[in-house]
Amino acid sequence: MKPLIRLLVSTFALAFLVAPVATAQTPAKRPIRTGDLYRLKVVQSPELSPDGQWVAYTVTTTDSAKDKTNTDVWMTSWDGTQSIQLTSSPDAETTPRWSPDGKYLSFLSSREGGKGSQLWLLDRRGGEAKRVSELKGGIDEYSWAPDSKRIAIVMHDVDDADTSKTATPKPIVLDRYHFKDDDNGYLDSTRSHLYVFDLAAKKAALLAPGKFDESNPTWSPDGKSIAFQSDRASADADRANNPDIYVIEAREGAQPRQLTTFGGPDTGPLAWSPDGQLIAYMRGSEAKFFAYNQDRLAVVPAAGGESRVLTPSLDRPVASPHFTADGKSIVFLFVDDRVEYVAQVAVGGGAVQPITSGRRVVSALSLSKDGKTAVLAGTTVQPWEVYALENGTLRQLSHQNDEILAELTLATTEDVQFKAKDGTDVHGLLIKPVGYVAGTKYPLLLRIHGGPNSQDQHSFSLERELFAANGYAVLNVNYRGSNGRGEAYQQAIFADWGNKEVVDLLAGVDWAIASGVADANRLGIGGWSYGGILTDYTTATTTRFKAAVSGAGSALQSSLYGVDEYIYQYDTELGPPWKSQDLYIKLSYPFYHADRITTPTLYLGGDKDFNVPLVGGEQMYQALRSLNVPTQLVIYPEQHHALTRPSFNYDRLNRYVAWYDKYLKPGTTQAGTIRP
Repeated sequence: MKPLIRLLVSTFALAFLVAPVATAQTPAKRPIRTGDLYRLKVVQSPELSPDGQWVAYTVTTTDSAKDKTNTDVWMTSWDGTQSIQLTSSPDAETTPRWSPDGKYLSFLSSREGGKGSQLWLLDRRGGEAKRVSELKGGIDEYSWAPDSKRIAIVMHDVDDADTSKTATPKPIVLDRYHFKDDDNGYLDSTRSHLYVFDLAAKKAALLAPGKFDESNPTWSPDGKSIAFQSDRASADADRANNPDIYVIEAREGAQPRQLTTFGGPDTGPLAWSPDGQLIAYMRGSEAKFFAYNQDRLAVVPAAGGESRVLTPSLDRPVASPHFTADGKSIVFLFVDDRVEYVAQVAVGGGAVQPITSGRRVVSALSLSKDGKTAVLAGTTVQPWEVYALENGTLRQLSHQNDEILAELTLATTEDVQFKAKDGTDVHGLLIKPVGYVAGTKYPLLLRIHGGPNSQDQHSFSLERELFAANGYAVLNVNYRGSNGRGEAYQQAIFADWGNKEVVDLLAGVDWAIASGVADANRLGIGGWSYGGILTDYTTATTTRFKAAVSGAGSALQSSLYGVDEYIYQYDTELGPPWKSQDLYIKLSYPFYHADRITTPTLYLGGDKDFNVPLVGGEQMYQALRSLNVPTQLVIYPEQHHALTRPSFNYDRLNRYVAWYDKYLKPGTTQAGTIRP
């Protein structure tokens, strides 16, 4: 059960479409095409200045010549009349934060040879950014103190004996229960700790030494204390899923006080009430539902006392709490069915009041002291941009993708719903091909999201648009296990993988055929991560699909015990293989019944993936090759679960469309397809 990886995906070949005749005044629009990968920009991390006059944010661009992405810091004025790029180095600058006094804009970067991400300051009066830290471990997280003189940072310990990057590497010695992580590799006994960094002295003081990790530091309004998150309930945090909220005085030698005692995860991001009396946080599901967690909004007294869940009747995941300036309410984000909204609830409790509406996704939130609100929002036809949120209305502030969007004809996305054979109500999205003609049956691609604890939603997807531009209808099904439909819906597949999800997916395909959109003889399937896993489950269940793409998937689940990063989930959800052999065999049916698979399948993965290791795809590739079923394995070197090299994403998506074209458009020359 793999967490959703939000990927920056590439483009692939496009179906030729007859365009309207261009005029001198109105250039003809066109479908999306391969090279647009290098023009689309990713906007993230909006942060309002204390005076509410500016919003800082980041913009990620892609350089085809250097085959890399780069992230810079921008800001736009609240009235939307000015937009300024603040950094332009070849190294990434991320995590912009305003100092509380408004004098500085800070960010993290490893530019100019910094050892890991270091803290940089831009003086708002002018001048170049200056690096103010040179910390051996680099900075993972940071938070300004109210006095603008100190910064709480989270920094990973550095093992002085680590020679993994030297010319003569030494053996890697491991002694942890959870000993590997996709992006961090093999895990030693070092931890991430909380420090207070003094800007004048340029020194960091360790606040919470020991064998536990700390994260999500947030200062009290008076600057005397810091709230943070840490899993300290058991002697070995690797064997637990029970982080709690703590408070510690911002001085060396202080001892942390535990505030929450729930038996599952209590997590951040955290927010203090303006009077310093309460701390808002997220309370999760029971610990055993590690892969299916649903957060609720809660508050706890900073001095200690009983916690209160403020959203007991909102059966949806919540995130990003912010107290209003008067301290009477909390503004937050929540995931609903195929969308994400901003909402508000009174600190004393009561009904949740949605602030935004419509078929869109709001994924980030920032509030200023004077009550202004900035968000990151998008739709199926609008990539992420920064907006001002005023009286429930969104006003666009950043326009990073306006130029390219003006050139494009994008697909139509519709909400769909249908019944599974057991009566379950299932929801999804149907993306119609560009140039769709009613009454025409199109080849259908069932594209499956990862997670499983995520959802396909009304946000821009380059992958979906590219398939639609190639003449495919695309169906996204939010199968049981997805979020946005309530805790029971997402926990329905606990210890029962590849069963109800496949029932839901096939019900969606039946609906698409019955609706007249899909050609029953030209069905394709595919996905990445848990989407790849469900592809394997589905092709072992039915032979109706003529082409499949399984990215970063697995089928012989017992073989991944101790190979991937999910040891806690295996032991708590399934039990160890020596105690649950029959269950592991049941959940491995795609491998043990590979002889039932007739669908030509393309397998792909990164060779450094510790999330869903490449062996999962290798095993299925070998099985189909042994059975003489058409198959191919593509390995991306030096890549983890999420491919980060742009040319690999470009290659991956081109391979997708070529594989589907080969088997779903037989007997055609594909003369109308534009190849890179």
